[in-house]
Amino acid sequence: MKPNLIVTAILFMMLVAACGSANPPDQGPTPDVAAIRTSAAGTVISQFTLTAAVFTVAPSQPTETPAPEVTDTGTPTVPTVAQVTNALGTTVALCDSLSFVADVNVPDDTSMSPGQDFVKTWKVKNSGSCPWGAGYKLVYAGYADNMSGQFQPLTGVVQPGQEVEVSVQFKAPDAADQYLSAWQMSNPTGVTFPEIIFVKIIVQ
Repeated sequence: MKPNLIVTAILFMMLVAACGSANPPDQGPTPDVAAIRTSAAGTVISQFTLTAAVFTVAPSQPTETPAPEVTDTGTPTVPTVAQVTNALGTTVALCDSLSFVADVNVPDDTSMSPGQDFVKTWKVKNSGSCPWGAGYKLVYAGYADNMSGQFQPLTGVVQPGQEVEVSVQFKAPDAADQYLSAWQMSNPTGVTFPEIIFVKIIVQ
């Protein structure tokens, strides 16, 4: 081979090697894949952090419950369960109640002679929370006639839940007719119980 040809071949090979190792003119440096992934991950984390900050809900504040009213003595005011006004205009708590149990004698529609004296007795129960003692009595509650009724006083204290017999002395009216008389218990302050008991006779 001629020397000139050898020199030309060597130069050509060097040129090809130089061109092969150079980057193409239209491309930038080879990107670092690991760096790109790290950057992308950081961006995603930043976006998540910003989103969480935007949508973070502030903790709800506890609802305040108004405290019960307090009297001047520092005791909470408690409403009375039941109150009534007695004959003197005084408002009192009602703890008295009566339950009818049975007629002991003189059942309804018992025949009586004009002007006949008789005693009507009922069995009742103290269904309230106060004991019955002195001052508790049956009083006339209306209807046709009180028939001159006189309550027979209690002989002892009747405790809540206890049953007792209560009686009224009557006198039948003179005119022939049917008579109904209503009675109710009253406490010492003059407040009557809400329950009513009856006596019903026929004068012939």
